[in-house]
Amino acid sequence: MPKVDLAAIEQTNRTGYPPEHAGAVAGRWVRRLGPATGLSDFGVSHVVLKPGAASSQRHWHEDEDEFVVMLSGEAVLVEEGGRTPLHAGDMASFPKGDPNGHHLVNESGEDCVFLAVGRVPLGDAHYPDIDMQWVGGSYRRRNGSGF
Repeated sequence: MPKVDLAAIEQTNRTGYPPEHAGAVAGRWVRRLGPATGLSDFGVSHVVLKPGAASSQRHWHEDEDEFVVMLSGEAVLVEEGGRTPLHAGDMASFPKGDPNGHHLVNESGEDCVFLAVGRVPLGDAHYPDIDMQWVGGSYRRRNGSGF
């Protein structure tokens, strides 16, 4: 298996979130390893969270399993049941269809780095803390109106 040259893969902090919900992820830097390495059945992202950044808005997917592996630093997993610190070597699993909204937040003073494994979701996603949902391929307000 060829070694992945991480430095050769574009690192971006772009988001598709509407502007009013994008600030939380401004310090999230992502390298999409799947497309760059020819994977097509699932995606893998190398994610760096700067201090104060979140991995996403807290969410859950109807049809996408997610799995994260902490590589370095520390993040706090925030979910319905509370807050759990994650350190290098820790892992977390988020089964599709489980309405346990989750995200990682870097509350430390140093960068944290993790791998996120999943696939591009085809179904809906829910954001329990904000007036947003992913429906039919776009972000909408809960009442169905656009941003």
